[in-house]
Amino acid sequence: MLIDESHQDVSTTSGGDMRIFLFKPNIPGYPKAKFPGVVVFSEIYQVTGPVARFARQICGQGYVVAAPSSYHEFIGPDPLPYDGPGTDKGNELKIAKKVSAYDEDSKLAVDLLLSLPNCTGRIGATGMCLGGHLAYRAALDKRVSAAVCYFATDLHKHALGEGMKDDSLDRAGEIKGELCMIFGKRDTHIPPEGRDLIRKTLTDAGVLYSLYEATWTQHAFIRDEASKGRYDPPVAEICFSMLLELFNRTLRSDLGPREGEGEVEDVC
Repeated sequence: MLIDESHQDVSTTSGGDMRIFLFKPNIPGYPKAKFPGVVVFSEIYQVTGPVARFARQICGQGYVVAAPSSYHEFIGPDPLPYDGPGTDKGNELKIAKKVSAYDEDSKLAVDLLLSLPNCTGRIGATGMCLGGHLAYRAALDKRVSAAVCYFATDLHKHALGEGMKDDSLDRAGEIKGELCMIFGKRDTHIPPEGRDLIRKTLTDAGVLYSLYEATWTQHAFIRDEASKGRYDPPVAEICFSMLLELFNRTLRSDLGPREGEGEVEDVC
């Protein structure tokens, strides 16, 4: 599967044009081929090398990918560096941006995918760290059938956006698609009690989800550069297989309406 890369600048009401990086599958000889779409939300550094490589991995499996730049209200689309000042700036902008603006970005990214002639109209979402939380919020959009949320920073604390106050967990019951939540067992950003709260909230809300906690891994263990010694390639590969299982099942198939989860036989 070859990949065509481009970008499109989209007008927003929250401020400035948002650059959305596009990754499209290219099968020579099949110019009218269509593929499901996936929105890839970035961490606090915008669309960095690791985020772009993650998007290419997904695209190469037969998905049209849109990766929006998160901080268009404040800075250009270039990524922030993985250093002290870059981290400080990313964390500053993360809580300067309004939650409604994050939601508008998500809607516009989905709108763009749906407008592409090579998109089937089935949409998934994923992202790491901040992007994991944004992928979760994207699942509140009924057009999004599945979301794979890596780390989902601040989800348990209701601390996304301006004022560090969001309603993401409170709205869990609105999610009609399927979630895959992925965490590091040693992730200090989402501690055990936070993961327990997320698990209980999703269960009580009747959300169809899986939750995986990878032993020995820390926050951002899928980031493949400048990751402070956290990158774990074998576990990242396992998690990517989980992403593909969910997206291949939900975005490539017409599952029809969900009607229970079937009976489980208590036999060996």
